[in-house]
Amino acid sequence: MDLQLSNKLFIVCGASSGFGRAIAEALIKEGATVIAVARGADKLKSLQATAADRVEIVAGDITDSAVIAQLASVLGERPLHGLVVNAGGPPAKTVLETTLADWDNAYKSILRWKVEITQALVPRMMAQGYGRILYVESASVKQPMENLVLSNSLRVAVVGMVKTLSQEIAKSGVTLNILGPGSHNTPAIDRIYHKKSEQTGLPFEKVKQEAIKQIPVGALGEADEFASLALWLLSPLSRYITGQTITVDGGAVKSML
Repeated sequence: MDLQLSNKLFIVCGASSGFGRAIAEALIKEGATVIAVARGADKLKSLQATAADRVEIVAGDITDSAVIAQLASVLGERPLHGLVVNAGGPPAKTVLETTLADWDNAYKSILRWKVEITQALVPRMMAQGYGRILYVESASVKQPMENLVLSNSLRVAVVGMVKTLSQEIAKSGVTLNILGPGSHNTPAIDRIYHKKSEQTGLPFEKVKQEAIKQIPVGALGEADEFASLALWLLSPLSRYITGQTITVDGGAVKSML
């Protein structure tokens, strides 16, 4: 299938590893140009080396307003076809383990910067009559995950913002959707298994294998599989889908909605 992504320009946040890296690599394979953003400059350079003429890099913390401004400067007046809003999650904690500082940090790392980058880039997409924005959140927005109260709480706020904006600009040609990954074979999942290991005293690998048994399909997801769905949602073919939250979780979420 031709996803019609060749020669289109995308910003991918969190592009140094995990889902962001997989999406960036998949876009490059489809002939797109990518502005890759992450804190790890060396990993970004390795991505750039795969297609030097179609990968630009911005090394910095995307939750920092100065980096968002730098990103807009790098973009310049070029038409932007898509944006992947993605970054790492907060630490694994129970409600009573958290401090107010944890909540303040979670607001900054999960919600605030996403509102800022959305407000910065959506108007230019609306002016050009086209855009695809994809937010990578978590399956926890539909079913809370153990020991992830910060993520469970603040990511729901992102869903509220995205759903509202998708309604407000539905006729503009700009779509906004959310992918909610469940347990995938990426570095981010390990923090959950380490936390459970600390709580139970069980070895990390034992905790991991027991968790995998609870996934209906019986296996962890892979980042490149996740990226294949992301690319379709970032393509012109997804015109009729906006404001949706799609979980990619091997059947773990039991909600009807």
